[in-house]
Amino acid sequence: MGKRDVQVLFLLFFFLWLGVFLFIMEGRGSAVNTPASRPVTRRSKSYGRSCVEASSYFWQTPGHLAVLKIPTSRGTAKSQTITNKVDPEHIALLVKNEWKLSFITPLHHFRHTQLKSYSKHLSAFIVAEKQHGVAVEVGLEAGFKVTFIAVLGLAETDEDAETVFIQIQSKPVFAAVADAPKVVWRGWLTCVNGDPEYLRSLPPDFISLPLFCTSGPESLTTLVKSWFERAFDCNFGSLALNSTTLNWLAALWTGCHPTCNIRHLKLAWSLPTQPPLDVSYTVNPRDAWELWNSIHPEESTDDLIDIKEVQSFINGLETHFFRHFKIYLSAGTLVKVSTVLGSAHLDGKIKIGNSDYITTLLTLLTECALLKMAT
Repeated sequence: MGKRDVQVLFLLFFFLWLGVFLFIMEGRGSAVNTPASRPVTRRSKSYGRSCVEASSYFWQTPGHLAVLKIPTSRGTAKSQTITNKVDPEHIALLVKNEWKLSFITPLHHFRHTQLKSYSKHLSAFIVAEKQHGVAVEVGLEAGFKVTFIAVLGLAETDEDAETVFIQIQSKPVFAAVADAPKVVWRGWLTCVNGDPEYLRSLPPDFISLPLFCTSGPESLTTLVKSWFERAFDCNFGSLALNSTTLNWLAALWTGCHPTCNIRHLKLAWSLPTQPPLDVSYTVNPRDAWELWNSIHPEESTDDLIDIKEVQSFINGLETHFFRHFKIYLSAGTLVKVSTVLGSAHLDGKIKIGNSDYITTLLTLLTECALLKMAT
């Protein structure tokens, strides 16, 4: 073998060794950048939290959470003067408005003692997002003022967290100095008679306010939800109601008639015809109550209402309607129920008409939110 052949072989071995070395180093570098044993966190604007924060692992440990069950019975609606334990001005914020429902997963490191700080952070977040081109459907504003308020007294058990109300005000750029800012958005988070086993099973750094009610432009609702998700490691979802929930409300509200005149029981069905047929059915409150009383007598010592009683009540109303109009309402879907005490729609919109029975409504809606969150 000549001298030139030796040089060629040496070069071939050198380049082969160099390629193997570079391959090994590249593999080591990748392992350091994305360790398999640690979750990858996203760096983003925090508006109240550290820019990089470890994942909570809450949704990765379902074994620690209680299994929620759909109840087949519940207590009758009880009247209570809620203003005896809740500030009347706070109650006035909740009644008469129509609210769009959502559910929200438990909040990580949320503190009722930090509401003033949250007001500043959310206000700054909305302004920053608007400066980045996010459309806000409230016209030309000089700025936003956000207020967080603790609505004390709605909680019914030691496990329930106190309700938090949020209000956003803005003032048009060309408004007079004396003009007061106008309210452009409202929302509140609540938990009333939440499942105690579930609430006690939450990790200590989490707080559950599963029902989120909003009133105002959808663009602002989206921004508020986005801030909560970034600040408290939570998630939102729409909360549509189902016919069973509306059946419960129809029965519970009708049962209140002897102590609070419900004035009317209005029901709306959607029938799957071509074209679809919408049916509105208004029942005299006395007739509705007499039907309910024949199923669940007023003098009954049992304060619990069974789902079978509720179904019998709705079936009775449907049968009465069929006798007059020969239309099977049972073939359709109940989409709305309303009385003077409130109203609820299948698409997740509610209105509180009377504060004396607010606990009954919020208990049912809290249950719906927790069940929806668990699915």
